[in-house]
Amino acid sequence: MSGSESARRSTADLTRVFPEVEVQHAAAGARRHAAQADHVVSLLTGAPVRISCLPSGARCTRTRGQIDVFPAGTSEQWFEDDASEVLAVTLPSALVRLAAEEMGLPAQRAELSARCQVRDPQLEHLAWALATEQREGSPNGLIYRQSVGMALAVHLLSRYRAPSAPSSLSRAELTRVTEYIEAHLNEDVSLLRLARVAGVSASHLRVLFKRALGCSMHQYVIQRRVERAKRLLLSGQLPASQIALEAGFSHQSHMARCMRRVLGVVPTALTARRRG
Repeated sequence: MSGSESARRSTADLTRVFPEVEVQHAAAGARRHAAQADHVVSLLTGAPVRISCLPSGARCTRTRGQIDVFPAGTSEQWFEDDASEVLAVTLPSALVRLAAEEMGLPAQRAELSARCQVRDPQLEHLAWALATEQREGSPNGLIYRQSVGMALAVHLLSRYRAPSAPSSLSRAELTRVTEYIEAHLNEDVSLLRLARVAGVSASHLRVLFKRALGCSMHQYVIQRRVERAKRLLLSGQLPASQIALEAGFSHQSHMARCMRRVLGVVPTALTARRRG
């Protein structure tokens, strides 16, 4: 691709992505940052807030000017003893990828690491610039918001870029993930939770897990649920409807479909085999 073609493509991409700014007020109580497709920078603009991290219960106090960085796909929970006021800047993942391209980074390096209570004057300055522009009705136009957004994305990638992905999961990491899956088969297992258990990003875990075991995590979970259901069916101690729930299936028909696909038999065939 020529330089002019690259420039045209970058300009076209940039017209569709720009940061959004919101001042958020919250009463004291439980707080949660839900996973989303874009990155969020949260700047405390009000009085200090006493915080309990969940589930660890660790205590800290967040003060004015401190910043949290929530990468795309990250979810966090905590409890605030005090009311809070934050300036939240949502930075589209597409803009961060474009910034990575401009920096000469490969696409897989356009990921950020989570940060908690950092002091970063440049990041704070850029966040306030966006907030001021929005509060005054965007007098400088879209190009200004995009330019500041690009500067923000470049700074984040320069200071808080996620480390390179490992080539494989270590034995300990794989064991932690498979043991967690086994212990929570009857629950709706979260990819983000498994990534935290392994200590790698969710996108990296998906690739590394399949590389290690030759199947996707979803396929692995289904296989383990089928094996648990088979064992319980052959024991004859529970009705099939309860076994389906114990093994993590949504209902008995779901269990039957998965068993037929994985084992080539249906639950009734296994119970008949046990009686025979």
